[in-house]
Amino acid sequence: MEIVRKYFYSCMVVYFFILSSNRTSAQPYIREISHFKKMDSLNRPPENPILFIGSSSFTNWKDVQDWFPDYTILNRAFGGSSLTHLIYYAEDVIFRYNPRQILIYCGENDLATDPKITGDSVYRRFRKLIGIIRTRLPKVPVAYVSMKPSPSREKFLPYMKTGNRMIEKYMKRTKFTEYIDVYNAMLEKDGTVMKDIFLSDKLHMNRKGYEIWKPIIGSYLIK
Repeated sequence: MEIVRKYFYSCMVVYFFILSSNRTSAQPYIREISHFKKMDSLNRPPENPILFIGSSSFTNWKDVQDWFPDYTILNRAFGGSSLTHLIYYAEDVIFRYNPRQILIYCGENDLATDPKITGDSVYRRFRKLIGIIRTRLPKVPVAYVSMKPSPSREKFLPYMKTGNRMIEKYMKRTKFTEYIDVYNAMLEKDGTVMKDIFLSDKLHMNRKGYEIWKPIIGSYLIK
């Protein structure tokens, strides 16, 4: 009888492990979202912040508040995310914070994780995200920070340029939106990508990269 009980217990442990794993895979980045909720429960987030959302270029800017001390900033970006993830978790990373302004850095991972995705695809996904935001926040200013020219993703640069260009045109004709161009500021005079502003992975930026971003982004922030 004892052997049967141990066998039953072992089966239940395996079952719940598989069930938990399936839930995690069905909800990508659920750990990051749960972490945000835990942080909010421990420390009440600021009211009407400038909200940074998107992928690792924002995620890694952990001290972004220190870079812009005159503004109230809340960073809810999670590394590896694509625009589809921002759409999926809009309630958790956007609407719950009632932001005064939203800055989005996303799109690179969309291209890098699916060979079928093009610059036009990124644009369409972004349009869908904006549409969702506007259902609840019709007049909150939204700014899109252009996809950056990461050396490790050189083969995607033509798609990035296309996506950036399409989003820029859309933002120019859409109320309460801004397009923030960091792409061109990260190029040398000869048009090649600066090398010393990236970490060894040639994807994520070092401090020099963020120093380029600071004055550009800072000029679009609102109080």
